[in-house]
Amino acid sequence: MTHTSEPASEATRDSKGNHRKTTAEKRDHSKDTAARGKGLHRRKFLGGMAGAGIAAVAAAGGAFSLLNDAAKNKASAADSTLTIPDLLEGTTTSGVTTFTLEAKTGTHEVISGVTSTTMGYNQDFLGPTMKWTNGDEVLLNITNSIGADTTVHFHGAHVPAKMDGGPQVAFSDGTTWSPTFTVKDPATTLWYHPHALGTTAQQAVHGLAGMIIVEDSTDTSAALPSDYGVDDIPLIFQCLAVDDTGDIKYDAAGYRLSTTTFPLLLNGTNVDSTTLGFTATKTRTRFRALNASPSDIITIQRSDGGTLTQITSDQGYLAEAAEVTTIRLVAGARAEFVMDLTADATLQAVITTGWIRGGSGTYDVLAITASGSDTPADLPSTLNTIERYDTSDFTARTITLGQNGATMLIDGSAGTTMAAMAMISTTLGSKEIWTIQNSTQLEHSFHLHDVPYQLISINGEDPTGVQLGWYDTYEVVGGGSIKIAMEFTDFADDTYMYMLHCHLLQHEDEGMMASLMITDDGTSTTSTDTSDDSTATASASASASASASASATATDDSTATATASASATDD
Repeated sequence: MTHTSEPASEATRDSKGNHRKTTAEKRDHSKDTAARGKGLHRRKFLGGMAGAGIAAVAAAGGAFSLLNDAAKNKASAADSTLTIPDLLEGTTTSGVTTFTLEAKTGTHEVISGVTSTTMGYNQDFLGPTMKWTNGDEVLLNITNSIGADTTVHFHGAHVPAKMDGGPQVAFSDGTTWSPTFTVKDPATTLWYHPHALGTTAQQAVHGLAGMIIVEDSTDTSAALPSDYGVDDIPLIFQCLAVDDTGDIKYDAAGYRLSTTTFPLLLNGTNVDSTTLGFTATKTRTRFRALNASPSDIITIQRSDGGTLTQITSDQGYLAEAAEVTTIRLVAGARAEFVMDLTADATLQAVITTGWIRGGSGTYDVLAITASGSDTPADLPSTLNTIERYDTSDFTARTITLGQNGATMLIDGSAGTTMAAMAMISTTLGSKEIWTIQNSTQLEHSFHLHDVPYQLISINGEDPTGVQLGWYDTYEVVGGGSIKIAMEFTDFADDTYMYMLHCHLLQHEDEGMMASLMITDDGTSTTSTDTSDDSTATASASASASASASASATATDDSTATATASASATDD
């Protein structure tokens, strides 16, 4: 595996923060080195871009192009085959499709050759992919067998608040949670993961994560690849923290240990010293990329500097396909792209530290062999109709992301219990514009449950290109701000709340989470669905605060991150 460890120079950015191509020396790590180090050769990069602020990383996205001339137009040879997560088959009875999941413990090699204690859904690590169809009613029977309270949040899904899997519906070991709802999302890529108070990072990094594909019957969907595992390929990226015994770390104390390294996984396979292979039997192949890392930023690019055709943001199709050289995903974000493969190609992942410490470097992760002989039709000229909001009469709010030492805050409150967190109250049908102001110098990834939002401004600049799509998770750099606009439709509840929080999972556990209560005042013209289904809520609220104490050991050190970019050292 070839990777580059040097961060990109600011000289490579244009005035809007986009990354221009540059060259940087790549270091070859031989198979012998990889075998000796078992992944420990990765640079322990203190701070990275965390807390670097607007001047160091623009929220407009883009990536680091760390290529040398010799690497261009060259595809890497694969060492092993890309694992495709199983597709979970649902059972349909009386119009309801039921999926069965079990959160369980197991073992997995996060560092090659070293056994780690892990968690997964229906397996030892990660979970199967679920396919939902717009308009269908689904029921999920989810059993907790991990020995601690948990929840399952359907990240990005537009569902009733008590089916959303937030901390209010935590359920205990040995019990089954059975949420049911009608799928209202358009075609998109979502994912599922835990969301209990104080334990989200711990459970997610041990493997509780899986992808959700939502399908619909639009002409755009019909024109795109959709054969799962053949020309529709999931790519689940995770940059984790693991010590040399295989123990997976999730808090600041673990991240700072001298024995901790930061392996990169793709669909559960360590790619620190391995390039995975995929044979594309169709000329046009669709890739669904998910950054399931707890904190690090992952940027996808081609090793030859060529373009990717991006077709979605977090929340569905873009207005039109966009030719991009890089796709930057903060923690929790997703994007889909297609490639028309007439020659072999290699995908790279560029890792940038999002927290106090983490991964860094550019890795050849997927060598794609082009073997398709078909000639695909042109992509539709229009993928989606996106009407931009006129926010002149929207209700305005400012939400401040802050910190008090090691405690993370939203609007001055640390959301480590339901009672302590700040709460935003609004009504069904409300249209709002929020300014998300980062008063810290730390990197944050802002995630809103329930409804998608449009980006109205990013650090004072208008969004362009793919930023004009729909989002539920977006980067807020140190000292920066974003303005987002949304409309609260369909669901109201006077008991159960949605969450808004930083999707750097450690920050979430450390308190950077608030609640959102949407009630129906009777004036809305949108339909209301409170979905009063007692099977989904049994014993949920009673256990919601039980796990809050787990966050007490997770700390953030702003002093350490202030000088992060100057502190890179080799193992």
